[in-house]
Amino acid sequence: MQIPPLGPRGEGWTFVQVVLMFAVIVAGVAGTAWPDGASSVLRAVGLLIAIGGQVLFIGGLAGLRDSLTPFPRPLEHARLHVGGAYRLVRHPIYGGLILIAVGWSLISSPPALAVTIALWLVLEVKSRLEESILVQRFPEYDAYRHRVRWRFVPGVH
Repeated sequence: MQIPPLGPRGEGWTFVQVVLMFAVIVAGVAGTAWPDGASSVLRAVGLLIAIGGQVLFIGGLAGLRDSLTPFPRPLEHARLHVGGAYRLVRHPIYGGLILIAVGWSLISSPPALAVTIALWLVLEVKSRLEESILVQRFPEYDAYRHRVRWRFVPGVH
């Protein structure tokens, strides 16, 4: 199955991603809160997960530097980055976003968690499109993909 690019650089995927990120925030603020008995534990776990997501996200940003783009298609001058956070996972920025959204959802409300699942699915498809482009652009990407097995979060397939 071929993934539609939704624009020359994959802009449509980025648009859907941004809308869902905003929806996670809104669902967390406007949604029904977690039951009182579970809320303090969920808040503590959510905070830890969100902090881990921030570390992964920032590591991904720092690793790309001038190659950073929100779109699946890399910039013309981009080079393949395999160090730093990219030694652990192939998409640390997406993984960081997912962990931050999960953390926020656990802190705030169940509806935010439902939207977070939709965000994860979109990032899954977007990352597959991105990898299909990267393997064509960088011949060494396939070996990198086999060496770094985790897509978003270390230890999670």
